[in-house]
Amino acid sequence: MNHWPFIIAAYAVVVAGVGGLSLFSWLAMRRAEAAAEALRNRP
Repeated sequence: MNHWPFIIAAYAVVVAGVGGLSLFSWLAMRRAEAAAEALRNRP
């Protein structure tokens, strides 16, 4: 029995998950930086 399809699928899921988490974290960081900058520039 060949296990390579399962191994490749498992790695693909992990890579997609890490990529999605990284993108979500980067977007959250950008929003937080924009909010901090807006607070800093308030009179």
